[in-house]
Amino acid sequence: MELHNGLLFWPSTFVKKQHSNPPIKPHYDAIVVGAGMSGILTAKALMDEGLTVAVLERNELGYGSTAANTGLLQYSNDIQLYELSELIGEEDAVRFYKLCYEAVDQLEEITSSLLDQADFIRRPSICFASKKGDVKLLEKECEMLVKHGFPAEFWNELIVEKRLPFKAPAALYTNNDAEVNPYKLVVSLAEQLIDQGMDLFENTFANVIENEGNEVILRTMNGDFKASRIVYTTGYERLPYGTMEGADINRSYAIVTEQKPSFERWYENALIWETARPYLYMRKTVDNRIIIGGLDEKKASPAKHETKVDAMANSLLDKLHELLPNETFHAPYKYCASFGESLDHLPFIGQHPEEPNHYYLLGFGGNGTVYSMLGSKIIADLIMNRPNADARIVTLDRKYGIK
Repeated sequence: MELHNGLLFWPSTFVKKQHSNPPIKPHYDAIVVGAGMSGILTAKALMDEGLTVAVLERNELGYGSTAANTGLLQYSNDIQLYELSELIGEEDAVRFYKLCYEAVDQLEEITSSLLDQADFIRRPSICFASKKGDVKLLEKECEMLVKHGFPAEFWNELIVEKRLPFKAPAALYTNNDAEVNPYKLVVSLAEQLIDQGMDLFENTFANVIENEGNEVILRTMNGDFKASRIVYTTGYERLPYGTMEGADINRSYAIVTEQKPSFERWYENALIWETARPYLYMRKTVDNRIIIGGLDEKKASPAKHETKVDAMANSLLDKLHELLPNETFHAPYKYCASFGESLDHLPFIGQHPEEPNHYYLLGFGGNGTVYSMLGSKIIADLIMNRPNADARIVTLDRKYGIK
């Protein structure tokens, strides 16, 4: 399945080294299928445990969903905390939000050793009310966040007008989020892990996956692999083993503008999004571009025709000019990408209920990088047979999951 179509921005910011596939070891402690954000973070978590790890990628490192990821790292989710509390209970909802909050800290620690820190920069977030009817919802969310110790404050219409270049009836300001260059993160981290002994196999597709005693065997055109455990981090691609229930694949659009000098009244260079669903979101880059995305459609495959991508890009430009009316922008980078959403708004992370050697980390949702980070820790605990009290929240054998 093609995951995006159009001209991507992140691959233009970083040159990936070319590697030949290494010799296949007789046996690996773990094989990770998928070399995107989830796969590389999982590989690191397992290597930190002293395991021998191979990562298999059917295409190229970091060029799936990672290359189309817009790099917003937030502890808030597409489903707000008070809504998630109503769905899964307040205790579990708060714990999941805290896992997301901690994951941003963990990503900061990982990027601190990478080239340019993968452009990881701490930013606040501003979620503005798309209409007056959403004001009370933002007030309710702010109360819930503050109650449980999250850094948040409510802005009324006057504060919004003072701090932002556009009007909105209210906004929710949260702190300790971040932005990152996701492609640079994945490629730089992979280079670091290769130096530490990880085997990366690009253009290697697992045609057949078999269980043989306590081993898993992956048969590929490049040879057979044997491992004690296998972790699927294939994102929105079709699973090579097992079937998923309770998720939708949709598509979204994004543009990246030309470089501009710093513009006025972008409060603290915050990550900006809105209460409408589907929502618009935008952020700045380290070289003074703007990324803005949204206009989601309930179609799985990216738009194939350039005219469609151009039309949606122009719509995003119009939205951007509404929000920043004193500026004029062009969009040299524009694309459409597939993304997944689970029906209960949680990622799929854990051990297959019937196949004990098979594990999954599928970060479905608008907070995929954060889910990848927290999920890698859960997977490491499960594989090392350590208790993890949080694994049950995202387990595969809940109502929705892997069959």
